[in-house]
Amino acid sequence: MAHREFVSLVHKSTQRDYLQRVNEVDKASVAEVAIRYDKDYWDGDRLHGYGGYRYDGRWRKVADAMIAAYGLKPGMRVLDVGSGKGFLLHDLAEALPGLEVAGLEYSRYAIDHTLETVKPFIRQGAAARLPWPDGHFDLVISITTLHNLYNFDLWDALREMQRVSKSAKFLCVEAYRNEREKMNLMYWQLTCRIFHTPAEWEADFRLTGYTGDYEFIYFE
Repeated sequence: MAHREFVSLVHKSTQRDYLQRVNEVDKASVAEVAIRYDKDYWDGDRLHGYGGYRYDGRWRKVADAMIAAYGLKPGMRVLDVGSGKGFLLHDLAEALPGLEVAGLEYSRYAIDHTLETVKPFIRQGAAARLPWPDGHFDLVISITTLHNLYNFDLWDALREMQRVSKSAKFLCVEAYRNEREKMNLMYWQLTCRIFHTPAEWEADFRLTGYTGDYEFIYFE
């Protein structure tokens, strides 16, 4: 298990107005819309989610870094738990022809709007119950998804990632290190169910037997 930085390159490039999220609208009502994970969340205005989640190639740098870090080769299998619209899977497959990619996504809207290059490889489902056999994938990843689960589903999801991986695993979740980052996270988030410090996340890893790599992103 090791701390890695893949997603931080993308996360830090986005500018955020934390107070706008709580001053402009009723944050609770906006969050109630966001947790439907439909058009408003993915392609509505910025207050309800991504503000238009469109492919722009920014995930290619993450894909290249993962391929190098985990020594991926053609014929290997990669699973993305919480694949969204398939941007990272598309970039992985494009960067390494012959790589077998698969995704699991909860949102029907996201699957319907997944890039055509990888849409056939996406299944709808829950992270706590992965529909693949033990040790099926050479690498299992999950990017900014697991903090949207309640503890009981999170623990099952971590165990499932461990189960379907031959060896390599990586996840990225939101965390906070101080009161300012905690408040910024609470102001900004719309779908988060778990607000943890790094130490609390690491306790979850030990509790569930998760042995993969991890990254924490912060709202500084």
